[in-house]
Amino acid sequence: MCRECGCSLPQKKHHHGEKNSSISGRKTVEVEVLAKVLDANDKQANSNREHFQEHGILALNLMSSPGAGKTTLLERTIETLKGSIRIGVIEGDLETDRDSQRIRAKDVPAYQITTGQACHLDAFMVHKGIHQLPLEELDIVFIENVGNLVCPASYDVGAHTNVVLLSIPEGEDKPLKYPIMFHSADIVLITKVDLLPYIDFDIEDAKRNIKKVNPKVDIIPLSAKTGEGMDRWIRYLTLKRELVE
Repeated sequence: MCRECGCSLPQKKHHHGEKNSSISGRKTVEVEVLAKVLDANDKQANSNREHFQEHGILALNLMSSPGAGKTTLLERTIETLKGSIRIGVIEGDLETDRDSQRIRAKDVPAYQITTGQACHLDAFMVHKGIHQLPLEELDIVFIENVGNLVCPASYDVGAHTNVVLLSIPEGEDKPLKYPIMFHSADIVLITKVDLLPYIDFDIEDAKRNIKKVNPKVDIIPLSAKTGEGMDRWIRYLTLKRELVE
């Protein structure tokens, strides 16, 4: 929960002696403030997208709950594309730079954004990160958002494509419980499929739930550990990259 996100709007309860009009007035002001924040964010996001396009860069926003495997997916993607597609990464976490260290260990430029109390990245944070990367030397920039299945979906960061990860241990019902996130996705990656023999997870039911929320979304089951499904993911990236050039 953060100060400027919609999730931080306090849920006012009516107490005896307090007028409903007072509660309504405060909520109206709060909603208006949030609308202004989102409007300013959208303008900056459009600027970010234009900046990526000027450099012929495909930008992807990776979103998921904590532990769904975003950084591991990035590591495997970097290893697979090394020598053919140049990658840069903007990392978002509440604290530490552990993920950016993992990415830099793959000889890939990475900029860490430490958000503190903010439960998501916004376009202004990403704008700062853009100017810390050697854009002239990159083909794809991944924006690894803060692990959260709620707030990141509300903030356009200026990417071309929203990628949402759903890991096997989370359960197949998450798309129905967190529909806004999955509705915002251009592609959903069902990750950690190597765990299917050990976890009660119905992958076909998960696909149906995703499609209920977002009928047009692409879905790729994969395992960054074993490499299963990575070929489809790499083909997807390659095709998306060609559309930006």
